[in-house]
Amino acid sequence: MTVKQLRAFLTVAQTLSFTHACEHLHLSQPALSLAIKGLEDSLGGKLLIRSTRSVRLTPEGETLLPLAKHLLAQWDNTEERLRQRFTLQLGRLSVAAMPSFACNLLPGALVKFRQQYPKINVTVHDVINEEVIDMVRSRQVEIGIAFSPEGANSLTFTPLFEDEFVAVVPPHSPLQASSLSWDTLLQDDFITLQRPSMVRRLLEQELGKRHIDLPVAFESHQLSTVGKMVAEGLGVSAVPSMCIEQMQALGACCVPLNSPSIACRVGILTQQELSAAAYALRKVLLESVKAPSLAAAL
Repeated sequence: MTVKQLRAFLTVAQTLSFTHACEHLHLSQPALSLAIKGLEDSLGGKLLIRSTRSVRLTPEGETLLPLAKHLLAQWDNTEERLRQRFTLQLGRLSVAAMPSFACNLLPGALVKFRQQYPKINVTVHDVINEEVIDMVRSRQVEIGIAFSPEGANSLTFTPLFEDEFVAVVPPHSPLQASSLSWDTLLQDDFITLQRPSMVRRLLEQELGKRHIDLPVAFESHQLSTVGKMVAEGLGVSAVPSMCIEQMQALGACCVPLNSPSIACRVGILTQQELSAAAYALRKVLLESVKAPSLAAAL
């Protein structure tokens, strides 16, 4: 039993005319008759009784009629929904992003995505870097935005930009200079994220290579809390440059940081073949997300 056969039967049953059904389906009389015969053969008996003057349904044909209507309506609805998904007129998409990106850069990209594809529903999972990787690997989300992963060979990482750490200092601080060295910055109490934050790990790894200790006076799970602590004068911090606007909005000031400069790659993590919606968002991210800079934020 095929969709073509069911559609032929339904049209004849509704019009009670092979001639009208042929016109509606754009089929020849032999092709329509062959479709009906194929359906009857597959089911095991007559569905229509045809004379030179009329067409009527057998009892089995009467039984099939409402079922055929339902099956074809479901088929057409499924076909249309899939077509809408492929043409991005309908769909759902889940994304995981580390908080520093989700809070600062993702909203702008989603504005552009929404303008182009207003019918796509997007769920954002704002989770730490390690959870982003896990969610992509376990296929809970199609797209993740994270720092370049270590040893995640099963995933594809597409770089978006190279992000450099900047110093975060209180307003009116004497540390507001053209740039700061780590030695100078760490003379003040240092505030940072708690482990297992990737930001914390990157700082400890890179400074450790240069035999610089990271003396932590205060720590928090949230970047917003770190920024507010700095703004209130509790100490200083260092964050990826994508957090500059967030730190400034909290009342802290950002200063270029060197000796050493610490950078990390931020990009898109994917695993399986992407849906049309995920592929479209990936394209928007690659086109719209640029490396943040302190000069642009000032």
